[in-house]
Amino acid sequence: MFFIPQLWVRVLGAALCVVLLALFVNPMLLGIRNVGCYFGAAVSLLGIVFFAANSWVAGLLTKVWENGVGHIVMCVVIGVAALSVVLAFAISCGMVKAMYAKPKDEAPVVILGCKVKDGRPSLMLKRRLDAALPYLEEHPDVQIIVCGGQGPDEAMSEAQCMTEYLTGQGIAANRIHQDTTSTSTLENLQNAKDILEDNEWGTKIIIVTDGYHQLRASMVADSLRLDAYAISAPTSWYLVPTYWVREWLGVCYQFVFGAS
Repeated sequence: MFFIPQLWVRVLGAALCVVLLALFVNPMLLGIRNVGCYFGAAVSLLGIVFFAANSWVAGLLTKVWENGVGHIVMCVVIGVAALSVVLAFAISCGMVKAMYAKPKDEAPVVILGCKVKDGRPSLMLKRRLDAALPYLEEHPDVQIIVCGGQGPDEAMSEAQCMTEYLTGQGIAANRIHQDTTSTSTLENLQNAKDILEDNEWGTKIIIVTDGYHQLRASMVADSLRLDAYAISAPTSWYLVPTYWVREWLGVCYQFVFGAS
């Protein structure tokens, strides 16, 4: 029942899974380790085993399928897997939509933090800052909130690093307001909301983060009763699978347990 008779299908399937495994393992070698890496790598490994040892796997699964309890368990597993695929597709559509939620009006720009390396913005953080610059230059009266605390391996807070980078690009320092204590998306936006309220700037914001992150960020903003638009930064192609899968899981977690 689970045997794939066409050799070329098994070879192609195994090869694709090897490529996927490499894409999920590569970030780990670069020091990026998150649930997206581990989950993606685990599923890729299962795919390699299924295609490369299909005859043995098909025999094993057939025996389980023919067992009464095993049949029920496999039906549940197949149902959950099918539902997960549909859910992943639906979340992906939402992620793409949120990625392109362009600003309609002027509003304070909230730049979400990311890693600081050797006192300078990491590539991901620099891309967020560079993505924000054209809008900031075109709207010189817009205020800026930079969010991010200082990790144990960072020379300064992410907010301070962003401030130094933006002022170095000609952005006036008096436009920039720092949140130097946050460590998560929820804390980023909660502290940004406090700054908005302290200055009576309303509830509209423009969130600057990587495109894959915009949906979850907008969900957090919505939970805080903030009206959010997006300026999305590009992500290195070889990191997209890891972060995209992480967001699938993050969005599900947030939907069930609330903002994080």
